[in-house]
Amino acid sequence: MSEILVLVEHTDGAVTKPTTELLTIARRLGTPAAVFLGSGVDAAKATLAEYGAEKVYVVDDPALSDYLVAPKAEALLAVAAQASPGAVLVTASAEGKEIAARAALALGAGLVTDATDVAADGTTTQAAFAGSYTVEGAVTHGVPVVAVKPSAAAPEAAPAAGEVVPVAVTISDAAKRVRITGRAE
Repeated sequence: MSEILVLVEHTDGAVTKPTTELLTIARRLGTPAAVFLGSGVDAAKATLAEYGAEKVYVVDDPALSDYLVAPKAEALLAVAAQASPGAVLVTASAEGKEIAARAALALGAGLVTDATDVAADGTTTQAAFAGSYTVEGAVTHGVPVVAVKPSAAAPEAAPAAGEVVPVAVTISDAAKRVRITGRAE
């Protein structure tokens, strides 16, 4: 089974519920592997392993917190280059969808946003026109990159090894065009 990369949403290592949902969905598709960006992986390892992440790829670079989404997309691409995944899952937040779009474009792959489910065969389900219609589709070219809406699946524990794999990434200057400033403390 191929690795299914799940981009981890976290706050200082506290893993969000949508990430545990994505790991649950990833188990349907292959072998779940978490992509942890930034610091705090020690606090997250147990939760990621509890929900089935067999590997945790870690990219910790100051640019990930100092700049907007471009460095995060580059980091995800670096992990994808190392892992050769069967699919990439992200949370369908504003940031997650932009990261997914940048990654899909760079990978020459298909992108599905706002999925409400992903079946074992990779078929995605989406609600269209304010939920009036249900649409099913599948990526037919390249590595599927899917942004899944929160609460799309009930998180189910499935303990795994959670092996931590550091990934060295050099964030490009182009990704550092927009610095984050004026943070609320």
